[in-house]
Amino acid sequence: MTIWDKVKEGIDKAGKVAQDALDDGKTRIEAYRAREQADKAAEAFGYAVFRATELGKDIEPDSKERLMQSLRDRDTEARRLEAKLADENAAKPDAPPPPPTDAAGAPAEPTAPAPDAGAGASAPSQV
Repeated sequence: MTIWDKVKEGIDKAGKVAQDALDDGKTRIEAYRAREQADKAAEAFGYAVFRATELGKDIEPDSKERLMQSLRDRDTEARRLEAKLADENAAKPDAPPPPPTDAAGAPAEPTAPAPDAGAGASAPSQV
């Protein structure tokens, strides 16, 4: 394999990694926006129920069904995108293990290597 083939292979590999990262970011943004829309639909439904209750009435059936359908649709889309993101992340190769932590969850301090018993117990001589 020539050096140019190796360079091309490396560039192709880097391009695929970059494209995967962009696709992951796009899915994350879509999922975030869908969840935001579902939250706004839930908020609108909650306000409608609150206002009707404050007036001592029930929310109108047509209005209730319209608001509930809007919330269902947006929540379904948000869940679909969140599941897609979870599936994509589950399909990725395992990441390296996290660094060790102590009992409190703080990063563990590195330990000094144990002195080698047979390797010159006396101080090094100066020349």
